[in-house]
Amino acid sequence: MRVPKRRRVLDVFALTLALVLGASVVFAQDGTDGAAGADGRGVVVIRDAALVLTMDPAIGQGPLGALTGADVVLERDRIRAVGENAAESAGRGARVIDGRDRIVLPGFVDLHTHLWQSLIRGCATDQELNGWLAGCVLPLYGSPVSGTEAYAGARLSTVDSVGTGVTTVTDWSHAFNADFARGNLRALEESGQRYVFAYAANRQPETLEEIRRVRREVIERNPLANLQVAVHPARHNLANTIAAEQLARELGVTLNVHLHESPADPATGQMEALREAGALRPGLLTNHTIQMTDAELDELAAHDVRVAHNPLSNMRLASGVARVPDMHARGIKVGLGLDGGTNDTNDMFNDMRAAVGLQRATSNDPTRYPTPADALRMATLGGAEVLGLEDEIGSLTPGKQADLQVIDTRRANFAPRVDWVSQLVFNGQPGNVEWVFVAGSALKRDGRVVADVDRILREAQESADRVRKLLGR
Repeated sequence: MRVPKRRRVLDVFALTLALVLGASVVFAQDGTDGAAGADGRGVVVIRDAALVLTMDPAIGQGPLGALTGADVVLERDRIRAVGENAAESAGRGARVIDGRDRIVLPGFVDLHTHLWQSLIRGCATDQELNGWLAGCVLPLYGSPVSGTEAYAGARLSTVDSVGTGVTTVTDWSHAFNADFARGNLRALEESGQRYVFAYAANRQPETLEEIRRVRREVIERNPLANLQVAVHPARHNLANTIAAEQLARELGVTLNVHLHESPADPATGQMEALREAGALRPGLLTNHTIQMTDAELDELAAHDVRVAHNPLSNMRLASGVARVPDMHARGIKVGLGLDGGTNDTNDMFNDMRAAVGLQRATSNDPTRYPTPADALRMATLGGAEVLGLEDEIGSLTPGKQADLQVIDTRRANFAPRVDWVSQLVFNGQPGNVEWVFVAGSALKRDGRVVADVDRILREAQESADRVRKLLGR
């Protein structure tokens, strides 16, 4: 991509005139656990960024809305202004970040993960999906696994994902028990990330009531939190699928399911269960969605069903290659997911590379969707669209939430700098992520995640040792 010329400033005031300019930004202190200033108080200016990928064509050039030599101004939890000389609108006393040799873009949106599964990294690496589940997950049902383990694994994953620029995470929680789910949520709350908690449901009244309680006591009290209801659709699990869909409708939230991930899945009646439960409706989020016929893809498109593509996980488990170009051609909204323990990392740069590479390798066509620019959009605004959050996040449009990242290109892996968009996908590494903001609060600053990382690593190791014993490994 040719780097475009400077564009004029676009300065939109999303907040009221009562906001006081010139206040210092509130940052979390080193050694604390979580982000300070959850409401993002203060003003931050990223000055003279080499490249700003706004993901808003109305602001910049091309489909990624690119600007060069531009400023990005954050005020409290919102993006105030983007453009050349936008810093002039910030007033005195703003915190200034040097944008030279940096790329500024929206934070990544992880559409599908299981945060606790950092505890089972490296588990059953020679197995396909069902073998991996049998060895690494299913034995934990009915076991004494607790919120302590859930917290430790999820907190490790959140630190890891913040480090790679993920600002919104969709956590499909197995919720082996209520205590486990609460530990999982505690880690998300401490992380400072925007999150969607997909709580695995069944038809048991106590489970359904616990999900309602979590919504009241946790989700509704945190402006960064959203709820989904999760379930494994299948012919043999139809009663639970129906109960989950009914609860999702009652709460006005999205259903979140795994769909046709492995070659064995279609025979279990997953699509049939979704049809019978009335779950094929706008907003349904299906993960993987690999073993699909043309007619089934047409059906998803007709119902505005959205898809989380998990290329690294699918490669690891030999599950197949999702028909992402065919989904795109049908207008199905598709974003990217990292998918927990079957990925073994939380690296969104690797995920974008894999999304591009899988389609090229299986088609012998280097122009096949997604291109590197497409992958960047899938990882940002595309993910926001899948979640129905595109009015709040996913682009650097003034007035939206200040969820963004700053990439430092002054590293050996980025040299020489030629095609910055392609290099961001093909060369990018978590070590290039210098700053991460969620709702205006810095979760990573000057290349370091704001958290007590030593404690988190220690507790994760202790919990992983206990989980391995429960698994008999």
